[in-house]
Amino acid sequence: MVQQYNYEPIKWKELTIYISESDSWKHQPLHQTLLGIARQQGITGMTVMRAISGYGKHGIFRTMNELDPSIESSVLPLVITVIDSESVITEFFSLVKDMLKDKFVTCQSIEILSPLVTL
Repeated sequence: MVQQYNYEPIKWKELTIYISESDSWKHQPLHQTLLGIARQQGITGMTVMRAISGYGKHGIFRTMNELDPSIESSVLPLVITVIDSESVITEFFSLVKDMLKDKFVTCQSIEILSPLVTL
């Protein structure tokens, strides 16, 4: 029997948080603190990505040494993506907003194309 995949969009929210590797909360790396809270809250998915270069509101360009990635010219940006239902994202943000007072944070509606197998 041949399986067919039907893609039915699921409407969720994507919270994106832009921080620096050097950011911390109560002497712990901020991204690790956020990961821990997300996991405790049962967030469906959270990803922390390290940027190879970028700049923020202060215009300071940060980049990785392309010839030797182990040598950094400065602390690199991190982009954190959190995906879940609107109610879960709202609850998560209410828990972490004090940690993110001076950070750039966006939230947008997304459609997840989730493969559903039908026989």
